[in-house]
Amino acid sequence: MRVRTISAIAAGFCLAVSGVALSAASADPPADSARAAVELTTVAEAKNPSAGTAGPGDSVWIAERAGTVRVLTDSGLGEPVLDISDETTTDGERGLLGVAFDPAFEHFYISFTDLEGTSTIDEFAVADGALDPDSRRTVLTQEQPYSNHNGGQISFGPDGMLYIGLGDGGAGGDPHDYGQNLGTLLGKLLRIDPAGGDPYAIPEDNPFVDDAQAKGEIWAYGLRNPWRFSFDAETGDLWIGDVGQNEVEEIDHAPAGSPGGENYGWGRMEGSQVFDGEEPANHVPPVHEYGRDGLGCSVTGGFVYRGTAIPDLAGQYLFSDYCDGTVRALEVENGEVVGESDLGVSGGEVSSFVQGGDNELYVLDIGGPIQRLDAAG
Repeated sequence: MRVRTISAIAAGFCLAVSGVALSAASADPPADSARAAVELTTVAEAKNPSAGTAGPGDSVWIAERAGTVRVLTDSGLGEPVLDISDETTTDGERGLLGVAFDPAFEHFYISFTDLEGTSTIDEFAVADGALDPDSRRTVLTQEQPYSNHNGGQISFGPDGMLYIGLGDGGAGGDPHDYGQNLGTLLGKLLRIDPAGGDPYAIPEDNPFVDDAQAKGEIWAYGLRNPWRFSFDAETGDLWIGDVGQNEVEEIDHAPAGSPGGENYGWGRMEGSQVFDGEEPANHVPPVHEYGRDGLGCSVTGGFVYRGTAIPDLAGQYLFSDYCDGTVRALEVENGEVVGESDLGVSGGEVSSFVQGGDNELYVLDIGGPIQRLDAAG
């Protein structure tokens, strides 16, 4: 591991999908919304950017899939402040997949697959905007049976807890039924307190802490490969983009204040349609879904726009698709999608969205470009 310090004010990849394009999943798609006038401005070039997060001093930190982390400046990306490239691999869907700061910017977390493919969450202490390499510790690990569907997104919620997205373990069709099995962390969204224990604490109000047959870390389940989730910076609502199997890409939603425990259906359901067996009685259907009829093949979840640069997008949820690249917006009222618009811009092979400290959004193209979403000039 190699670490370089910076001051506080310094500034893929295919997701293993299968099947062919089929008709749209939703029988009643949302109405078309008026398109906000936007453009994408390339602000830097990276080597396979996979994730990013807002950092101290309004900086933006970018993870590169092979294992480096660099900070975005006015002149592009700085030199790596972290390099774990000798500890991970880009085989399959592996690599450095997620980064996050705690709310006080006192700790920095990375989510990566090690050389054996094990999903790993590590923590670094932060002082004056710099990582302390000697403080590194492993918070959580999860063995992966296959090289795909690792998930890997990490983010702190408005409650100060660390949320971790893990896919169903890979292959196709969830052969081990991990999505519905509460006895494994795979196919789940986890919620832990990394500061509350060694190596972490399980919050007492997690939904399954009193279930002896379930993992207490689980917050929600029934996920195939949650490729990017986020919290609305204004309301605290949770949004999840979950990659489909053959026919349906879905976006899931949970309101702020939810006690957790949502079952998003996989591997019984693919979107709102039955995939295998019967629909679970407690299935929470997606708030939005689309079929592979030219719209793409692998959803990339984004953010509810809470910036100020594009007033016409305020409160709309933005997302894309790795195979299509078009940035789209969902108009939302009371947690329901009431309109959809194609923003008329393509982010390329979109691996992730990043929300800066000012709530403006960046779109990462796994091919290299880091693009900021701006009002059309």
